[in-house]
This record gives sequence, C-alpha cells and structure tokens, in this order.
Amino acid sequence: MQDETAATIKTARQRGKAGKRCEGGLIEIVRTNDLVLISVIEMLLNGAEIAFFVADRNMSAVEGSLGFMPRRILVDSDEILRARRLLTEAGLAAELRDA
Repeated sequence: MQDETAATIKTARQRGKAGKRCEGGLIEIVRTNDLVLISVIEMLLNGAEIAFFVADRNMSAVEGSLGFMPRRILVDSDEILRARRLLTEAGLAAELRDA
C-alpha cells in the first residue's frame, strides 16, 4: 500500500504546470480555485459545444469547503486546440496550462 501511495505522490509532483493527458484522452487546460472562473469557462465551452469535465469538483467535502484544492478543467484531446483558442479569444489566455 505504501508503494502505491509513493508512486501517486511522485506522479503528482512530476505534473508541474504542463497540462497532462488523463484517462480517456482528456487534457487538463485550466487549474484554479476560482469558482466564478470555472463557471465562465463552463459557459464558454458549453456554448461552443466542446465536451469537458471538471475534476475535483467535489473535493470541497474532503477539504472542509476551504477552497484550497484547485479544480481542473479537462477537455478531450480532439478538441484541445479549439478550446484553447476559445479561451484565448475570451481573454483567459493567462489561465491556460502550458501545452
């Protein structure tokens, strides 16, 4: 069990700022604690009909609603360029993870 935990921690440390591929062909494009920003990005992606997933949304139950656990917005790898262009055009380029 300790070996699995150590591997998980090591993997998390290796992520850095670069957006990483996740299971199912998803790529992280934004990581933030800002719930308003997440809502804006969800609205933009929905409007453009780009499939996405907000990971760690329910972590507030674990963290005690303190808001220190960032949420991650993941986009299908086939839509990543469109999503990045959309958010850049909306003035949110500074929020994007490095490709």
